[in-house]
Amino acid sequence: MSAATTERTPSRTRTRRRRWIAEVGWKYVFAAAIIFFAVFPLVYILSASLNPKGSLAGSSELFSTVSLENYTALSDTYYWTWVANTLIIGVTASIGAVLMGAAAAYAFSRFRFTGRRVGLTTLLLVQMFPQALAFVAIFLMLLAIGEVVPALGLNSKISLICIYLAGALGTNTFLMYGFFNTIPMEIDESAKIDGASHAQIFWRLIFPLVVPILAVVGLLAFVAAFGDYIISRIVLVSEDNWTLAVGMYQWVSNQLSSRWGLFAAGAIIAAIPVLVIFFALQRYIVGGLTAGAVKG
Repeated sequence: MSAATTERTPSRTRTRRRRWIAEVGWKYVFAAAIIFFAVFPLVYILSASLNPKGSLAGSSELFSTVSLENYTALSDTYYWTWVANTLIIGVTASIGAVLMGAAAAYAFSRFRFTGRRVGLTTLLLVQMFPQALAFVAIFLMLLAIGEVVPALGLNSKISLICIYLAGALGTNTFLMYGFFNTIPMEIDESAKIDGASHAQIFWRLIFPLVVPILAVVGLLAFVAAFGDYIISRIVLVSEDNWTLAVGMYQWVSNQLSSRWGLFAAGAIIAAIPVLVIFFALQRYIVGGLTAGAVKG
């Protein structure tokens, strides 16, 4: 091998290395930074949950103390009652959101009636305003309804579920509407020729075909109800009716007696239902979010 060839080999190696760093290598550094940014808070809160001192300041050294005292102390509070309340409200709200949104989207997609476009646009415009803007009106309305029907007044899980359903109806309808439009109308027409009613077409033919968007809407509705604080704090008054977001906030709202260790342990356990539902519906999420954009 000549001297010139020997000199060119290291030069080519350096050139390829620079090219790899410029085209590919920086992506690994960027991905590592994002992973660290996402994982570090989770590791920190896990370390705080295992710290019996009950202070975030004492968790500056990760896993310096490992104890299950905070987890066992949860049984001495209303925590598991709050978990049950949250799951009941979240599951019921998600099921109701799926059924109501699917029925409304089917009507807007398949039927042609006066005010169809105006109604769909109105639903979308109303959803542009945050539901929190109406918390005063919600409080006064439930206060008045409770005098007539106590089961639908303040401190009622049913009232909170109804508020969640009404607040998400417009967004869910518009999201499902695009997906329903991707289902060929020929399916409906052939079923009508065979004598099928609209209910049979909806439940037996259309409903199984739109499972991806139903899973997405159900997941979003569950997460929204699971993590809501403002509306649930206004509606639910008694401690035994609180959700996790309301109850756990009380542990850290007082700066003099904050129970951060208990809060961290509760947050770790509270994340499990959301993770389970997310992974169970993961195969539907991408298809459900993208397919509705194909045809509007």
